[in-house]
Amino acid sequence: MGNFEFFSFDLTSIVATICNTLIVFLIIKHFLFDKINAVLEERNADIARSYSEADEALRIASEKEKEYTERLSGARQEASQIVSDATKKAQTRSDQIVAEAKSEAREAREKALGDIEREKKQTVNLIKNEISDMAITIAAKVVSKEIDPAVHAALIDNCISELEEAV
Repeated sequence: MGNFEFFSFDLTSIVATICNTLIVFLIIKHFLFDKINAVLEERNADIARSYSEADEALRIASEKEKEYTERLSGARQEASQIVSDATKKAQTRSDQIVAEAKSEAREAREKALGDIEREKKQTVNLIKNEISDMAITIAAKVVSKEIDPAVHAALIDNCISELEEAV
């Protein structure tokens, strides 16, 4: 085994190997590399188009998000304004109802006071009529009987005190 022919260099075989490699390279390049490059370029174009579409979709989504955020903010402000207006209307109506109730209570009080005053006058008139009747009755009794001046004065004082108590 002393023979190492594996490592012998023959110039012809080296040139033939290089030529064969070159021919195989050219054949592969002609039939495969162009097609592979075309597929790779098409794939790169697809990827670039996908990135472009994704960027456009992201931009549109951002615009939509901004638009919806503005709409939501506007809706919140509108809802707040509606609640504020409703609260003001309710407060105004409440104040109006309270004012009407106070007015009705004041009118009822004034009517009651007027009724009381009328009843008081009617009662006083009734008492006066009764006192007048009593005075006439007493006067008739006094006239029918002769009374001394002391009894007469006592009767008058009695009538006056009864009148004062009645009023």
